[in-house]
Amino acid sequence: MGTIKIHEWDKGEYKVTTDSKKIDKKAVHSYLTRSTWAEGITIETVSDSIDNSLNFGLFHYEEQIGFARIITDHATFAYLCDVYVLEEYQGRKLSSFLMSCIHEHPNFNKVRRIMLFTLTAPWLYEKYGYEPVNRQNYVWSISREDMYL
Repeated sequence: MGTIKIHEWDKGEYKVTTDSKKIDKKAVHSYLTRSTWAEGITIETVSDSIDNSLNFGLFHYEEQIGFARIITDHATFAYLCDVYVLEEYQGRKLSSFLMSCIHEHPNFNKVRRIMLFTLTAPWLYEKYGYEPVNRQNYVWSISREDMYL
């Protein structure tokens, strides 16, 4: 795989960047370890996941206030995960800004199938075309809910 070009988007005092060097892994870990989907995750696991993903860091000036990452082959499949905006910045349409940046990324637009697993904010994802998968025997998984505990 070739080098992935860095993309950045600005919205006033907020910025989204795909520059993985700017991602504050400790800040991401701090949020994820208290999230509903990754409680107890180790900093090493977070670091490995960031190192192997297409990352979108949301910043207020120099402070990281949100994040999302895509696990992808950059050709056919993408899995969107770890999407968040810190609580004190919610209500400012920053999750929509973050999602718009993700959907504008050229690699994201190449893939045929994009998956997302979530129990929160369906209203946000519906705006971007995500639909629940409720077809019998269609989506299969191995889920290890207590992996980080």
